[in-house]
Amino acid sequence: MSENRNEGFSQAAKANSDTQTPSHFKVTHPRLRDQLKKSSKKKGFKIVQEKMLKFQHVIRNQFLQQTSQQMQCVPPGDQQCTQTSRKREKKMGYLLSQMVNFLWSNTVKKLKFKVPLPCLDSRCGIKVGHQTLSPWQTGQPRPSLGGFEAALASCTLSKRGTGIYESYHLSFQSYEAYQADKYHKDKNPSGYINLSTSENKLCLDLITARLTQSDMNFLDEAQLQYSDWKGQPFLREELASFLTHYCKAPTPLDPENVVVLNGCSSVFASLAMVLCDPGDALLIPTPCYNGFVFSSYLYSKIELIPVHLESQVPRSNLDSFQLTVDKLKLALTQAKKKAKKVKGLVLINPQNPLGDVYTQSSLQEYLVFAKTHKLHVIMDEIYMLSVFEPSVTFHSVLSIKDLPDPNMTHMIWGTSKDFGMSGFRFGVLYTHNKEVASAMKAFGYHHGVSGITQYKLCRLLQDKEWISKVYLPKNHSRLQKAYSYITKILKDLKIPFYNGGSGLFVWINLKAYLSPCTFDQEQILHQRFRDKKLLLSSGKSYMCIEPGWFRLVFAETHLHLQVAMDRFCHVLAEHKKHEK
Repeated sequence: MSENRNEGFSQAAKANSDTQTPSHFKVTHPRLRDQLKKSSKKKGFKIVQEKMLKFQHVIRNQFLQQTSQQMQCVPPGDQQCTQTSRKREKKMGYLLSQMVNFLWSNTVKKLKFKVPLPCLDSRCGIKVGHQTLSPWQTGQPRPSLGGFEAALASCTLSKRGTGIYESYHLSFQSYEAYQADKYHKDKNPSGYINLSTSENKLCLDLITARLTQSDMNFLDEAQLQYSDWKGQPFLREELASFLTHYCKAPTPLDPENVVVLNGCSSVFASLAMVLCDPGDALLIPTPCYNGFVFSSYLYSKIELIPVHLESQVPRSNLDSFQLTVDKLKLALTQAKKKAKKVKGLVLINPQNPLGDVYTQSSLQEYLVFAKTHKLHVIMDEIYMLSVFEPSVTFHSVLSIKDLPDPNMTHMIWGTSKDFGMSGFRFGVLYTHNKEVASAMKAFGYHHGVSGITQYKLCRLLQDKEWISKVYLPKNHSRLQKAYSYITKILKDLKIPFYNGGSGLFVWINLKAYLSPCTFDQEQILHQRFRDKKLLLSSGKSYMCIEPGWFRLVFAETHLHLQVAMDRFCHVLAEHKKHEK
């Protein structure tokens, strides 16, 4: 045993001496020694694994409890105290990873097994609690959790399982913290406010009232049984009618081309698997919705190749973050030079996180480019009814009379954003390609929507008069009001922002608060927002090529926005003061 490991073990023991040790932990070592002596190597190794997992669970809980207690004692705005706490956390993470390393290596060594040591990079410490990691950049090595977390996962999971475990926790760490500690005016005024997750909370009263009307309460035997994996025929018929009407399709859409799954992410991931083989690639303009990065890794194992858009445009005839065919050609050429097999182009319209809406002429150019290079086009139109600026006109890909290549054009939509019903878990694919629709049907076996939900959705979408005359006008009005409130504060703070008149968010430029303007500094600022219990999305998680951009969701209640923006202003003031 090395001298450093002895020192780490003794220091960690001392650090935990003030905490009460669980009874089962006290007898772990003698029992382990007795069992190792009496058992065979195979049986002994299994016992070691079980004891290690119990040991890790106890230590992890103690660590999380200590860290939480430490941070609750930090006076608001005390940056020095916060830094001290972080250093203590990092040191404790280092010591714990050393303990796990020591125990694993020594018990396995006694058993004389040739077992590779789990990935315990002590330099990383433990990445929980206060370190928010964004999803990884496509084409870069996938980050891993710290030694303690890696050991916990790799002891029981397969390599694939460990990768999924890591990707989930790295992607949703902040979201899990929010779910466990939500802000409430009276019950939890110090809880998290989430302006990171794109949810429309402005019209929950309207949706709740409509979904509780008497026509929604019908229930028959068919809703309680398995249905067509593409979705109930009555819902697919209504969706074809709904999309024909609101997408302004030149001819009625075919219900047989409709596929219903439990969310647009499920639709995207399944469609990517149908269109691509593992290792294939899709072009996607960036900054882009970060959920695509997670979805493409989790299931289809495809690569997203960014088509980088910039805020600083050298040519005066182009707008900021504008997608051009030249940029698409450049990205495709560079991908082919790297022997990437590009199978398609992903477009989000209205765009997320920019809030841009493609013009009809631009959309036509992108589709012609895709046909020229034999690329599928996956068009995500999940915000199509959330265009709140009267001067902006949305053009659905389904509205184009003569599509350049209808057989390779696929449209995704759902009710999560436009109707604020993300909890319903509903997404729809419309494709002109019968083979694609047939292949997608298989995914309904795992990702189907409940019969009761399908019935309620059908009744809702049938009510076009209520949607057009009541819901949409009020939704757009409330979005516009919330947008005006947020942007007035941003203007007063002289913070540049970007939004094309649609969506639930603004794309804000905080480069002035980064010194130097790097992604590391962006992460530090992102963490300071979280320390103040305010969640925003950092630009790097959207594969933005420029550091300093953040997405801020404004489709929140006015009270929550007020508290959130107070915290926002406080963080920026303290951050600027600290940087000086």
